[in-house]
Amino acid sequence: MENDGAGLDTGLSSRHAALWAELARAATVRGHPWRQVTLATTCPQLGPQARTVVIREVDLDARELLIYTDTRSPKVAQLDQDPRAQIVCWSAALGWQLRLRCVVGCETEGLDVTSRWATLRHTRAAQDYLSPLAPGSVLGSDGVMAAAAPPGERRGAFAVLRARVLEMDWLSLDPAGHQRAVFDCRDATGAGRWLVP
Repeated sequence: MENDGAGLDTGLSSRHAALWAELARAATVRGHPWRQVTLATTCPQLGPQARTVVIREVDLDARELLIYTDTRSPKVAQLDQDPRAQIVCWSAALGWQLRLRCVVGCETEGLDVTSRWATLRHTRAAQDYLSPLAPGSVLGSDGVMAAAAPPGERRGAFAVLRARVLEMDWLSLDPAGHQRAVFDCRDATGAGRWLVP
């Protein structure tokens, strides 16, 4: 919590908690504007690369976001070379932009991956990770891809991205006056400070 010297809460601690609560809600509520977010990585040859991903889970204690991916996706190789990334969330209803500075790791084995695959493998989304071709592969002139293999017990190219949030940069666009604050998520209290919008 930030204090002004007289022990008064400047509202930063409650804003920080509200942002995490909104992220947690986004992971569970279909149609929430922060469920589909922009993940930006860096490619050594092409520079910044941004794409839309889906927040599947939020671990409030670890301050992490979980995202499912295909191990053959270019973002996996980019994060392997440089795990620094940024996630951008936007909500027109709230008038809020949230930029998250993160370190992202890719998990391809272990209980975290197999347990999530066990839940996902009987859904239509499983086909995304069982495709015979990697994301971004060129298709034939007919634009048709061969059918994916049946799921069975195998995971295909399914993996979990674990984005540890280091910093939150929140901007509120409000006709009554814009606000902006930044929070250090490496600090247990989420220490924050107000910024010029």
